[in-house]
Amino acid sequence: MKILITGANGLLGQKLVSLLQQQPEVALMATSRGNCRIKDLGHGSFHSLDVTKEEEVLTTFARLQPEVVIHTAAMTQVDDCELNPEACIKANIGAVKNVVAGCRQVKAHLVHLSTDFIFDGSAGPLTEEAAPNPVNFYGETKLQAEEIIKQADIGWAIARTVLVYGVVPGLSRSNIILWVKENLENKKNIKVVDDQWRTPTLAEDLALGCWLMAKKKATGVYNISGKDMLTPYAMAQMVADYFALDNRYITRADSATFSQPAKRPPKTGFVIEKARQELGYQPHSFAEGIEIIARQIKEGAG
Repeated sequence: MKILITGANGLLGQKLVSLLQQQPEVALMATSRGNCRIKDLGHGSFHSLDVTKEEEVLTTFARLQPEVVIHTAAMTQVDDCELNPEACIKANIGAVKNVVAGCRQVKAHLVHLSTDFIFDGSAGPLTEEAAPNPVNFYGETKLQAEEIIKQADIGWAIARTVLVYGVVPGLSRSNIILWVKENLENKKNIKVVDDQWRTPTLAEDLALGCWLMAKKKATGVYNISGKDMLTPYAMAQMVADYFALDNRYITRADSATFSQPAKRPPKTGFVIEKARQELGYQPHSFAEGIEIIARQIKEGAG
């Protein structure tokens, strides 16, 4: 099976590359803007691709002829999206139109990554049937992208996820585990919200969910997240406990404490029964995720 990944230099992209290398039936084609930042491509190949450029997408897809495309490339920094709406539209809507056109051209099945931020956070945890109602611009663009895909005359599946965390070499963006660990090790006080609820997702679990969807050429929407419903404050306490760090540096806060350009939905999180039953998806617990990250840090991955 020929699988093309967009955004392969990113966190999820690199975890997908690592996972798909291990599948003997997969011919892997990793694509991303700029140069390859992947440490080990294995038997895969890398191709520079800017998904915001339609001609580039069509030409690359025609040349590589993928059977499945896993579209991970997106602008995901929520506040940046609020402050730079034109760039966000280009990355999250324009690019999706291009990828859909490329899939249509080569009759490829599309697995697209979406987010819990298409919801207003009034009623989590959410099933796939919950009614979207974004409260920020990022969520609005991701919802519009979903609608474009649903109306496209291609085979498609949408993987919605929540608060992805993980480590890969050379990736500058942090995550809640590293952020808490580093601040507490440096005896710095941190304020962490206790009035937002999420089902945090280990990047390896999300990659596995995408692979299961690709392998089965599943269709429809699937919630692919962690299984534990937690607040960031609770997550921070678990990180402090695991690394035996002083949790007195952690202060409980509510969302009103922070002035951020983009509003956050208070309570999302996902019900993942559909993915469990139809795909055989089994994510790690958050406690297990911390342990995996700790091991990877020790091995020099982060």
